[in-house]
Amino acid sequence: MKFLATITPRLAAVLLVPLLLSACAAVQLPAPMPSTELFADAKFKPASEPVGAAGLFDLSPAMRQYVHSPAFAAHVRSKGAQHGLVDALYQKGELKLEYESSKTRTAAETFEARAGNCLSLVIMTAAFARELGLPVQYQNVMVEQTWSRSGNLYFGSNHVNLTLGEKLTEFLRTYQTSSTTLTIDFLRPKEAERFHTHPLEEQDIVAMYMNNRAAEALAQDRIDDAYWWAREAVRTNPRYITGYNTLAVIYQRRGDNALAERVFVTALQREPENTVVMHNMIQVLASLGKDGESKALKARLAAIEPFPPFYYFNQGIKAMEKADYELARTLFAKEVKRAPFYHEFHFWLAIAHWRLGEGKRAQDELKLAMDTSTTSSSTQRYSAKLSQLRSGATIRVRAH
Repeated sequence: MKFLATITPRLAAVLLVPLLLSACAAVQLPAPMPSTELFADAKFKPASEPVGAAGLFDLSPAMRQYVHSPAFAAHVRSKGAQHGLVDALYQKGELKLEYESSKTRTAAETFEARAGNCLSLVIMTAAFARELGLPVQYQNVMVEQTWSRSGNLYFGSNHVNLTLGEKLTEFLRTYQTSSTTLTIDFLRPKEAERFHTHPLEEQDIVAMYMNNRAAEALAQDRIDDAYWWAREAVRTNPRYITGYNTLAVIYQRRGDNALAERVFVTALQREPENTVVMHNMIQVLASLGKDGESKALKARLAAIEPFPPFYYFNQGIKAMEKADYELARTLFAKEVKRAPFYHEFHFWLAIAHWRLGEGKRAQDELKLAMDTSTTSSSTQRYSAKLSQLRSGATIRVRAH
């Protein structure tokens, strides 16, 4: 099992970006190893697509036409630039922008698709704000990391929001931090207000974008493309530790454990208790025959994080395989409690309820799985399962 810090699908109530553990650091960190010593260009084929952040915030002709349209101008006149922008983009009006987590898009791609994950929506909003001359401040919100998976890759995510300024609209579930600040956030106001924030530079957002593209390519087994995206993330922002972790996982997948170790060591020099990096490095050390170092790091990790992400879920799957549905229900419920916005946990809790003859509770959990899914394919799948359950048909499931 591999933990990869990157963007991951989640309920549209959260803006998802890679782990930013460095934002919590309170000590002077050593400078990272020169990035050229961590790259291995000769081991990878050229990328099959353009790699980089060129044009990330650029407005397409269609975007310029929209932002200078009479309808948009009316929004700005009646509500001001900040509220007018938010109103025009995110209320269910002519644009009908939707949350969709399958790909991290540029501003122009998000506008064209009328959909995007939260990082894409932040980038597009910033692009429009820039066109209107509005100041933008990105913020890392100090919430607990959330996790999901794709195959045997596990993805961790944190939360960012975007500050434009001025009073907030309830529609976007935003909250007022001052009389001149408008913070766009998809957490509920009472939840958002209690979390501390840390300012981010645009360079951080750019690195997140490229790291996300690397992770998405890796999930599709496009390892060469993943390498070039991760390389660019590290090169662009050498202090962005998540990029190092992704780069090392790519080396690990390519079978170059020695190089993966070098990158993990570099990351741990800056964040000695980064549990994501530690977990990945344990496997690399074992693969290199460094059993003593691997066991020592494993013990250290267990002291920091005794129940890692998906721990209860994996135990629950084992219980399901043994037909111990009561234990499975208990274990899945524990994962739901600590990750209430991850659809797969709700789905398997529904199956456990169904196996125990608890039809109503199974339907409720399946509905939550559908509501918290973030791709159209998963929503359709859960909707079909819910229809089967309501009709009394047999539900067939398998763990991935």
